[in-house]
Amino acid sequence: KAADLFPKLEDYVLQEASVRGALLSTCEEASVRGALLSTCAFAAMVILAVVETGAYLSSDYRTTVSMDENPNSQLRINFNLTMHDLSCDYATVDLFDTIGVNRQNVTTNVEKWQIDSEGVRRMYQGRNREQKEVAHDDHLHPPIAELHENGVHALEIVTDTWDEMVKERDFYKFTFVDFYAPWCVWCQRLEPTWEKFAEETEAAALPIQIAKVNCVAEPELCKAQRVMAFPTLRFFKGGLPVNAADYRSDRTVEGLLEFAKRKLELETQYRQWPEARKAHATNWNPDHPGCMLVGFLLVNRVPGNFHIEARSKSHNLNAAAANLSHTVNHLSFGNDLTEAQREYIESLNRVSLPAKFAPLDDQSFAVEKEHTAYHHYLKVVSTHYKLGRGWAGKMMAYQILSTNQVMPYQEEDVPEAKFIYDISPMAVVVEKKGRHFYDYLTSLLAILGGTFTVVQLFDNTLYALFKPKAD
Repeated sequence: KAADLFPKLEDYVLQEASVRGALLSTCEEASVRGALLSTCAFAAMVILAVVETGAYLSSDYRTTVSMDENPNSQLRINFNLTMHDLSCDYATVDLFDTIGVNRQNVTTNVEKWQIDSEGVRRMYQGRNREQKEVAHDDHLHPPIAELHENGVHALEIVTDTWDEMVKERDFYKFTFVDFYAPWCVWCQRLEPTWEKFAEETEAAALPIQIAKVNCVAEPELCKAQRVMAFPTLRFFKGGLPVNAADYRSDRTVEGLLEFAKRKLELETQYRQWPEARKAHATNWNPDHPGCMLVGFLLVNRVPGNFHIEARSKSHNLNAAAANLSHTVNHLSFGNDLTEAQREYIESLNRVSLPAKFAPLDDQSFAVEKEHTAYHHYLKVVSTHYKLGRGWAGKMMAYQILSTNQVMPYQEEDVPEAKFIYDISPMAVVVEKKGRHFYDYLTSLLAILGGTFTVVQLFDNTLYALFKPKAD
């Protein structure tokens, strides 16, 4: 009874009170029913107060869509792409947008890595640089018809004679082959130089057979040799390319002779130290000319595209051999969230990281037909996280909605792996909605007072229904 917060004055007490000044409160009597109701009221107030306090301490998060108010004029694109069948020598990154930006072979902040047949990074190729123009000395030599007056020295190889011509013979231990196309302007410039180089090789009695292959007449042979550009000058021993077999320097007789003599000297060293051949072979990957492109681009916040293309300043690309199959190791927009920011977002019960920040990651796109390539269409939506005073305005990421399509190309056009992006003017805002302390205090007092009042009304009702009858 001592816990009864709602004691009552019985009627007989009021009737027997003879002293007018007696305090009625001293005449109130507690009851067991009142004590039980008081205990229930106290428990209810404690529970409701705890729930209200928990609601105050925990935050509510609201997601809305509004106009993007990002003041930055540029946007960063982060990429890590593996081109499975494109040599780093020819891989270029081009950038275009709707306000007139046209940047070919972007070199800033782009690095290249050579890869093996499994797509694993193998050798650092270096930072992407401007392609070097090679020198020619065709103007120093007579026309090809005049050079042929004393015989043809650079022999023509066809598919049927390939095995016989490139294998080791009694005198010729090596074969230096020019894979060309008659329509290629660079091949036309090289033709007199190559014939003169063949004459000089014979005159110097070098054990090297100088030859050439018409890739228009022998497409399957050139395809088997993975000829990606014209002209391709490749050094063979026993029918197989040697280490660093492709010649990439100046197309002059002097430069070609120096390269050939250097290969002969290297072969002499290999015979003396066979382990050197194995060591060089492990660091060179002639059988699979793949390339990994890693870096970032700074682009204007307008629709545009960047693409990977095979191109060279000193070659005509073989469009049929341009295979743009690729794997997107990573592609995202803006600065990636730090690990601390990700952990903070993931620690919040009602907020989750969208899976759309990098939806193309670890996806492969292999083309099955010649003269085709994948195009990726990207809708970019900025996402702002306003999760408290210390984080407001500091956390922003970009979600990407992507679709992919295989696009056909004309036979004379070199395919491109293209990434077309469009930046949405709308933004997703994830905002923390907290309560003010005065709101919490008002609610708490209302809960306590309301609970007391409701229980008191309930107790009065029970008392009126079950109070004892006066005699």
